[in-house]
Amino acid sequence: MLELHGVTAGYERRAPVFRDASLTVAPGEALGLLGPSGCGKSTLARVAALLHRPDTGTVRVDGTEIRAWRHRAPRELRTAIGVVFQQPRLSADPRLRLADLIAEPLRATGRRALAAGRLAELAPAVGLTEDLLGRRPHEVSDGQLQRACLARALVLRPRWLICDEMTAMLDASTTAALVRAVEEYRARTGAGLLAVGHDRVLLERWCARTVEWADCLAGGVPGENAA
Repeated sequence: MLELHGVTAGYERRAPVFRDASLTVAPGEALGLLGPSGCGKSTLARVAALLHRPDTGTVRVDGTEIRAWRHRAPRELRTAIGVVFQQPRLSADPRLRLADLIAEPLRATGRRALAAGRLAELAPAVGLTEDLLGRRPHEVSDGQLQRACLARALVLRPRWLICDEMTAMLDASTTAALVRAVEEYRARTGAGLLAVGHDRVLLERWCARTVEWADCLAGGVPGENAA
């Protein structure tokens, strides 16, 4: 399970972005979190991804309560979660070729030897050709860069995938391709998914269950208003 209970989170010297949020994703489940821009969804996604320490509340991954965040979190839990952000140009090192960008988590975790095999597996899965893999971010489109960012999120074969407005800046065909790549990965691995967004139609078509942001703030674990 990926569980957040009674989480309050914000940023230094500011009032909390949200208070008392709860959310649970079951293994293998595709859960959509629907809410307007600026409501705090992305901060919640970062907490769930172990990238942002909440002010209060409890986060558990596969039954283990998280007590350290970012690089201090246990590696086996940190690498169990793959994340795709909304703006690929803000999450990609502009100096790296796309092939190196995808393989970056392998190098960071001492698994460089796996890079060639994982690239051969993931590049076609996300729709990247060999010539694109040799380019840097400024030489490709937003859609092509987001394909590489999705491959990077999958390269460690995570058990949980968090997509934070992954397709918000993309056209319909690229959106469909990325969603298909996520679902093919989930079908092979049984990974759970938290898809965050403001597009109700997309989330309700993509996910087995969709919850409203307001329901996460009710103090309980949403699950009664399945889409």
